[in-house]
Amino acid sequence: MTLDEQLVDKVDRAARKLKTTRSAFTRDALRAALSHLATIEKESRHRRGYESSPVEPDEFDWEQEQAWPD
Repeated sequence: MTLDEQLVDKVDRAARKLKTTRSAFTRDALRAALSHLATIEKESRHRRGYESSPVEPDEFDWEQEQAWPD
């Protein structure tokens, strides 16, 4: 993996500030980026699902659930 010196310097400063190592900082950053990508994909699938099967007008009738009994 090739990284420019400026980026490596920023990573080193951030790692020192967090009292960790460059490797640990990079592993955590890569895990966070992969998790973020997985979330984006799930949201995209969710959006496509609702676009292909929109909610029907009375599909979620919460008024009955919220009514207090007499």
